[in-house]
Amino acid sequence: MRAKEGSNEMASRYNFEAYDPAWPAAFEREAERLRALLGDALVAIHHVGSTSVPGLAAKPIIDLLPLASTIEHIDRASPVMVDAGYRAWGEYHLPGRRYFTRDRDGWRTHNVHIYAVDNPDVPRHIALPAYLRAHDDKAAEYATLKREAYRLHPADIDAYNDAKDAWIKALEPVALAWWRSAGGDVGADPVS
Repeated sequence: MRAKEGSNEMASRYNFEAYDPAWPAAFEREAERLRALLGDALVAIHHVGSTSVPGLAAKPIIDLLPLASTIEHIDRASPVMVDAGYRAWGEYHLPGRRYFTRDRDGWRTHNVHIYAVDNPDVPRHIALPAYLRAHDDKAAEYATLKREAYRLHPADIDAYNDAKDAWIKALEPVALAWWRSAGGDVGADPVS
């Protein structure tokens, strides 16, 4: 998914670094912030993306997957999120999602992907990082791919993401089957 030429969609810069053991605590702080902003509309908040996989090098951007009882609750709360310093992107290419970002000094710090708890796309977002946390060999393979993608595209986040896309799509069904067989639960909230 590339941003349109001349758009400001990719205004924030990005970098790539070794795993930081502070990332889980950064997730927990942001999750608590979202709970305070969105309250009872939230059912669970999951830490997803590469920063949720111990030892995995990544863009130092915390990805959060809050699940809401309904997406309408989030639509009504969008101004609260904007007032708190998040940028609202709407669905941003993924139907049913409400996407918010936060930057500091032009650098992306947080991606917030909010879905209704019953959205059929939720399990795939949870399953892949869970699979990588449980399978060191696949996490190492992914780290190699990510390092090469960053080496080739250090100033183009869209090209970096595109370079990982086929690998992710190939692993997703395997991760989903594994996660479901392990009793995966979208409503289980690791923060509470």
